[in-house]
Amino acid sequence: MSQDIDGLLKTVERARAELGKVLIGQSQAVDHCLAVILAGQHGLIEGVPGVAKTLLVRALAKILGAPFSRIQFTPDLMPSDITGTNVYQIQRGEFALAKGPVFTTFLLADEVNRAPAKTQSALLQAMQERSVTIDGVVHALSPHFTVFATQNPVEFEGTYPLPEAQKDRFMFLIRMGYPSLAEERELARAVLDPEPPEARLARLEPVLTEASLESARRGMAALTLRSELADYAVDITRATRLEESVLVGAGPRATQALLLGARSLAVLRGRDFVTPDDIKEAAWAALEHRLVLRPEFELEQVGPAEVVAQVLEKVPVPR
Repeated sequence: MSQDIDGLLKTVERARAELGKVLIGQSQAVDHCLAVILAGQHGLIEGVPGVAKTLLVRALAKILGAPFSRIQFTPDLMPSDITGTNVYQIQRGEFALAKGPVFTTFLLADEVNRAPAKTQSALLQAMQERSVTIDGVVHALSPHFTVFATQNPVEFEGTYPLPEAQKDRFMFLIRMGYPSLAEERELARAVLDPEPPEARLARLEPVLTEASLESARRGMAALTLRSELADYAVDITRATRLEESVLVGAGPRATQALLLGARSLAVLRGRDFVTPDDIKEAAWAALEHRLVLRPEFELEQVGPAEVVAQVLEKVPVPR
């Protein structure tokens, strides 16, 4: 195992340990969030209220030690509230840029589906190009700019579906479910702890800085990924377009998400090589939110998860 990868594995373990100081359970969600960060991509976190979606993202920001901003999405939020705008300064007799919260390294878009598509689209350029255009002028963002957005999947009152183009820019859909019985009992006891969660959050130690992310991603590039596994990822993506229940299948960006995600998951499992199981695990998180099903199949309670299961069963696994 190379020195870069060995150092990366140690960093991942430290990150897990720090997050465990404030989070109870949700180990898969934590790993998928770390996979998104290691791959230099963006994540969409989905779960019912009270499962610690916002706490997870704030804890991730702490262990990254990077500039952090939070936007609470609401129906009256405007695009300029995200990107910023040019403001005329009377004293100087000129316009100056008042930067919005998007000018950061780590951005939490909380309840992103509560704002209409016009406002949600203000993040599109930032997520894809890591830059923002304001009044015709392009402003560069941090090369490590990362968005984690949260949404509630069961509440439809006052919410707006995310545009397909925006969902495609999230590498993973990260699901946070209810805790297990043992975890929920531990959460109940934690409520009686005199130390509030905010105090524990404030004490988290930065594990990854913007500078060390470069080294971590160099380590990622050293992982072994056989060409037949890359072909396997392509076959999975293309197979989604052939399913009878699918109106719009996954595009080429899904294949990129599969490969980047599988490579990150291999590191999180303590390996310096990618296996078919890594690609299968990545497929669930990378494909579900990218599939648009035919209405008649949705009425029959067929969901994206069932389609992904069918695809993984049909596509031959390389040996």
